[in-house]
Amino acid sequence: MKIAKEGYRVIFVPALLTLVAVVLGWNWPAALFALTTAAFAAFFRDPDRVAPPGEDLILSPADGRIVEIREVNDAKGGAAKTWLSIFMSPLDVHVNRAPVGGRVEEIRYRKGRFIAAYKDDASENNERNTLVMVDSKGRKLELAQIAGVLARRIVCRVNRGASLEAGERFGIIMFGSRVDVEFPPGARIEVAEGQHVRGGETILARNV
Repeated sequence: MKIAKEGYRVIFVPALLTLVAVVLGWNWPAALFALTTAAFAAFFRDPDRVAPPGEDLILSPADGRIVEIREVNDAKGGAAKTWLSIFMSPLDVHVNRAPVGGRVEEIRYRKGRFIAAYKDDASENNERNTLVMVDSKGRKLELAQIAGVLARRIVCRVNRGASLEAGERFGIIMFGSRVDVEFPPGARIEVAEGQHVRGGETILARNV
């Protein structure tokens, strides 16, 4: 099982405690530490994904359940855009992937609260890291990594100006979180609220 690089330090501590407990003959603590090690390893799993072929696809940036889809008015008076939110439970893969191929035009980090990521106001109030991506046709898409009640670290592995392929890994959020996507105007949504999606594989929408 492939592990995200951010997980090694977290996994190392319970793994070391497991070894010490085994050497000392502490069976119950050894079993507890071993289970903790396995749980952390499962959380930080980083499976390979194959992006579906096709042009103008917008892929899911994360594994999880779609908790909200709604229309939002453009702050500058332009066409309305569709906004979608994915809740990532502690059982989901937490590695984040680029929904489209393109260039990272902007990265904005904002401090905030750590309320439960499945609540509606988490998008507005929680700590977040927003990426603005521009595809080969100049269309802009925003996605935000949002911390949850357990997630206390948002990791973004790329910098402004980076070029990403659709489905390529760009970061991770630790221990339960949320990812929001704001689509370009006119994007045709192909998923529904309550649906479970897979990062880098599930088609969320198509640009038309």
